[in-house]
Amino acid sequence: YCDILLFSSGGKVVRFEENEVRAMGRAARGVRGLLLGDGQSVVSLIIAAPEVTAGAVLTATANGYGKRTPLTDYPKHKRGGQGVISIQVNDRNGVVIGAGLVGEQDEVMLITDGGTLIRTRASEISEVGRNTQGVRLIGLEEGEHLAAVEKVAESDEELRQ
Repeated sequence: YCDILLFSSGGKVVRFEENEVRAMGRAARGVRGLLLGDGQSVVSLIIAAPEVTAGAVLTATANGYGKRTPLTDYPKHKRGGQGVISIQVNDRNGVVIGAGLVGEQDEVMLITDGGTLIRTRASEISEVGRNTQGVRLIGLEEGEHLAAVEKVAESDEELRQ
């Protein structure tokens, strides 16, 4: 079975096995994956296959901070709990805007709400533990926020070179 990681805007994450979510019909409401605090929402879902033991989770916040954390640092729990801290959410960092699974060779795109795009190698982002604030990923102008972080998909042409 694959592992599912759910990330909240409040900096929490829960990791559980996919077999904990039972099959349901299209009209069903589903099951609780992560217990959210007031004003929080789920911002990312990562599906980690059993063969994926290497790699890191890149977490980014609205004020341009983020970090890579080894996937093995996220303990398995039952679904429906509050989860564990993935990154500290405070005035410096802002809320979590996204998370994704990255490898050493991957590149990521950082996109601001002001239209700035930066492409960087994941290996250039510090790899630190879960309960930390992270490092600056992108310099932001006054009133600007990080809107999204995505792993860059390589095209077939790039793979052939």
